[in-house]
Amino acid sequence: MEDCQLVRGNIVDAINKKIFPGEIVLKNGKISEIRQVSEKFNEYIMPGFVDSHVHIESSMLVPSEFARLAVVHGTVAAVSDPHEIANVFGVDGINIMIKNGAKTPFKFFFGAPSCVPATNYETSGGVVGVREIEELMSRDDIWLLSEMMNYPGVIAGEEEVLKKIQAAKRYNKRIDGHAPGLRGEDLKKYLFTGITTDHESSHFEEAEEKIKNGMLIQIREGSAAKNFGELYPLINKYPGKVMLCTDDCHPEDLLNGHINSIISKGISKGIDLFDILQAATVNPVMHYKLPVGLLRTGDNGDLIITDNLKSFKPKAVYINGRRIFSNSEVLFKKSSIDISGNFRTEPIDADDIKIRPGKGKMKVIVAQDKQLYTKVLKAEPKTENGYVVQDQEQDISKIVVVNKYRDAKCAIGFVRGFGVKDGAIAGSVAHDSHNIIGLGTKDEYIVKSINEILKNGGGIAAVSKNRTEFIPLEVGGLMTNRDGK
Repeated sequence: MEDCQLVRGNIVDAINKKIFPGEIVLKNGKISEIRQVSEKFNEYIMPGFVDSHVHIESSMLVPSEFARLAVVHGTVAAVSDPHEIANVFGVDGINIMIKNGAKTPFKFFFGAPSCVPATNYETSGGVVGVREIEELMSRDDIWLLSEMMNYPGVIAGEEEVLKKIQAAKRYNKRIDGHAPGLRGEDLKKYLFTGITTDHESSHFEEAEEKIKNGMLIQIREGSAAKNFGELYPLINKYPGKVMLCTDDCHPEDLLNGHINSIISKGISKGIDLFDILQAATVNPVMHYKLPVGLLRTGDNGDLIITDNLKSFKPKAVYINGRRIFSNSEVLFKKSSIDISGNFRTEPIDADDIKIRPGKGKMKVIVAQDKQLYTKVLKAEPKTENGYVVQDQEQDISKIVVVNKYRDAKCAIGFVRGFGVKDGAIAGSVAHDSHNIIGLGTKDEYIVKSINEILKNGGGIAAVSKNRTEFIPLEVGGLMTNRDGK
């Protein structure tokens, strides 16, 4: 039986850059006809939004629940790098993400993580080497080689790195970049290998140089890093060379908005409506060759309906001609992931995190709010009973890394900038290898917070003198099967 629907409103044509009253005929999931009419409408029909680069794991939700929260904001598709879960479970982790996402109408386009493990200086739970990349590239459910973080290896021509890039080329798949601060001749060497995008630019001049050398810039406005305020002038200047992405989108942020929030922010800054819609819809679809509709005859019926061209809050969302969000209700369910956390079993004790003073001043990591990069300072160590301890007067806390995958000696250091007054926090989300990190003002608090995570197989813990709070992340120590709200 033929499925046919009629959607009417002011059609926002992001390709031809015009708005006209019309009606769209949806048949069997596709747009069979678009007709201009003479009536007046209060609602607007436009293509659904695409997050051009995101790690779903950063939402702490499984893909099917991420989808339920994202469609509320008009997002119909996401180009996702399962780098985090691959560092915990290897290819098995990638497969569980794809399987879970496929149980929803939302369009996930997963890539093959290019750098697992991300570094040789830390232990991870999985490996995605050349052989695994070759196999992944041959699959129809893998759309690209995800961000090539090892840009020094690309520039130096490391054999394993180049073999991964060559595998993507053989299967005619895009190669995403990750090149913070890369410029000049090193940038040209990086691009010469066939890498096409970058989401790590934090300065306008850096991003513009990359565009002029042939790159597409993904302007990132996520939870961990926010670059839109610096890079948004690129959208009007190079509308065909930019995309929008979140990279990391924490659950509290996803509840309040997604790509629509970035578009709204751009409109408030005077960006042309069609230029920013191009960045949010047309450019990612064309660049990655995604089967996502752009309101053309013959396209998949992927669209949103809104009555507001400032907030872009949708009243309804369609994917493949099916209404999946309407009247503030998501019309599909989430699916759980059943997989163990790949955790060591031995708890730690206070003796495991004691540290003797060295000679002279000690190095202290300086964390910067809303920035990915840290600084370093040298400080006189505070000692008690022959051991270096926390110094609350200087906001210096002890930080401890516990190997999640096997029993091993703890890594111990000191950090400034968290502002913890009396207590500790710890988590099993720790880019990129996702071992357990805890920090706090007293060793007993740190030990308790870390052991809470080990006991429960993953999560986030906060401990003070009389209180312990815990959020379970039972899926690999990164995600939960619980609802996002």
